[in-house]
Amino acid sequence: MNNDRIQGSWEQVKGNVQKAWGKLTNDDLDVIEGDRKLLAGKLQERYGIAQDEAEKQIKDWNSRD
Repeated sequence: MNNDRIQGSWEQVKGNVQKAWGKLTNDDLDVIEGDRKLLAGKLQERYGIAQDEAEKQIKDWNSRD
């Protein structure tokens, strides 16, 4: 799933994102609104991981679709 598809179908994807990263709140998801950089930032914040690890996790998650 590319970045455009994430933003275009965010309402449908939100549930899958929350399943993958359960520490993200509904408020986090509302702020992210499908923006990959914001998602990476929230993952860093909630999970205490580095930017490159957050990007890797997003990439791995995207490749599952």
